[in-house]
Amino acid sequence: MAKPETVVDLAWVDDLRFAASSSGVTMTLDGDSKAGPSPVQALAFALAGCMSADIVHILLRARHPLHALRAHLVGHRAKADPHRFVGIELHLTLEGAVPSGAVARAIGLSREKYCSVWHSMRQDIDFQVTFDVV
Repeated sequence: MAKPETVVDLAWVDDLRFAASSSGVTMTLDGDSKAGPSPVQALAFALAGCMSADIVHILLRARHPLHALRAHLVGHRAKADPHRFVGIELHLTLEGAVPSGAVARAIGLSREKYCSVWHSMRQDIDFQVTFDVV
C-alpha cells in the first residue's frame, strides 16, 4: 500500500530563512544555519531519524529490551558545487540487553528495505553504519 504524498510548503521569510510546513508540522530552514537547520542539515537529520526510527521499530517488534538509542552522523561533502554528500558515517549507541546480531539485522533491514530517506538519496554515497550496545 502506497504512502500518501508528502507535501511541503515553504515561504521565504528573510535572508536565507524559510518557514516550512508539512501536514501541520512547521520548522524554519535557514541556509545560514542560524534560525534553524540548513537544507543539507535537515537532510542529515532526516537520514539519521529515518534509520533510527526503523531500528527502534524493528528491535521493539522483536521484543528486545531496548532502553535508549543515540545516533551520531558525520556527513562528508564535496569540495566543489553542489557540495553534495559524498560520504556519511552513522554511529548508533544502543542501551539494553540487545544482541549485536539483532542490531546488525535491523540496520541491514533499514538500509536495504525500509529507510525511504536513504533510498531517496544517490546510492553512490559511501555510507558506513557502526554501533555499540552498552
